[in-house]
Amino acid sequence: MVTLSNDTLTFDFSGVHEKAKRSIAFRRTLRIPDDNRSYKLPPGLGKFPLSHVEDYAEGTPDSWGKRGGVFLPMYQSEALWIDLGRSHWGNSYPCAVKIAAGKINAVTGKPWSNGLSDCPQDYVVVPKQPWLDGFSVSEGLIRQFVAMPLGEGFTAEEQLNGQAECGGIQISVTPMKKEIYNTLFPPVQRCDDSDRPMFSRGLKRHEDSDMGLAPGGLMQQEIYEDEYGIHVWDTSATTRCFIHLANSAAYRQITGKEPPTEPPTAKQYTEAGLPWFEYFDAETKALKGSKILSSLDSVAAKSFKLGKGLFGDNEPIKPERTILIAAKDEIKDGDW
Repeated sequence: MVTLSNDTLTFDFSGVHEKAKRSIAFRRTLRIPDDNRSYKLPPGLGKFPLSHVEDYAEGTPDSWGKRGGVFLPMYQSEALWIDLGRSHWGNSYPCAVKIAAGKINAVTGKPWSNGLSDCPQDYVVVPKQPWLDGFSVSEGLIRQFVAMPLGEGFTAEEQLNGQAECGGIQISVTPMKKEIYNTLFPPVQRCDDSDRPMFSRGLKRHEDSDMGLAPGGLMQQEIYEDEYGIHVWDTSATTRCFIHLANSAAYRQITGKEPPTEPPTAKQYTEAGLPWFEYFDAETKALKGSKILSSLDSVAAKSFKLGKGLFGDNEPIKPERTILIAAKDEIKDGDW
């Protein structure tokens, strides 16, 4: 079962284990420069507002109604990162999370499929993987998720399939099998308080409101190998959710609400002396990245190829403050 509260999706697997829950949110952030330099982690600027598709059935496209799920507003060329719930209390139960954009797997670059695969690994393991900011293109590097309108050729889906059919984000969550969890995690529980700081890290239907995610600038981020093995995941309990992306104008007309203000540019943020972030976990092996995804054009490169000129707000920056977040910073609880 998936529920929505406080702009956060909660995947509840209480039928598997009373502690089996996973909260996922979508964070606003800076769009890093798309100039083939690699940048550290930008901050979180708050959660995107999430709305039930069924609550706005009269104003949303028919395709949204068929797919169900939720929707959020984004400006063209705005970036996001997916918060996999490391910061939420009670989210220590391991889950395998599969993430796609336009039904293109963000880890492998292959088309969406049900179930899990370990050859190559097509999912991330949480809470070990605290977040995902983009498409995995090589070991230690991702290309940032950047929203672009469907039909213009920028999204990963269009570059690989030649057409835009889905857009949005697709997520499935699979909990660890109960018997495996009870064996691996005896009574002492972890306290998952280690988090990427938030900044401190009569309606007309909108058939043209869909957006998709395209590969943006390069960012230093590792996608970790499954340390448990694929056999530990209870695929009989897998639950999924479709997250539609509405452009800001469509969101305003569908909901009658204002979308969040546009985020600052990376240059404005950096010139204000605010910090960037780096996550470090020396104990976990990183995946190699996807050759399929590494072959895609970034938004800036595609814009140039399509004759649309240089990508705006794309000046190189040189962050002067970086805060290191280490996996070892977790505060562990004991037996009181």
